[in-house]
Amino acid sequence: MLFIGDDWAEGHHDIEVEDDTGHRLARMRLPEGVDGLARLHEVVAEHLDTDTVGGPEGVVVVGIETDRGVWVSALLACG
Repeated sequence: MLFIGDDWAEGHHDIEVEDDTGHRLARMRLPEGVDGLARLHEVVAEHLDTDTVGGPEGVVVVGIETDRGVWVSALLACG
């Protein structure tokens, strides 16, 4: 299981990725838009065990401080 915190701003997202024990796996600033979303997906793929996708260990939980925008729409579309 991965937990992703997204501190949203108009032009960027400050991201922290943690495992289910609270251990920080990554911290970065990503740009708003498609390039930033693509990098977020790469980071998730780097840290998520693909053998567990579909089970409880393969869950990605995202906390973001807004309910609107391109990132929210894209994350909802991903499930």
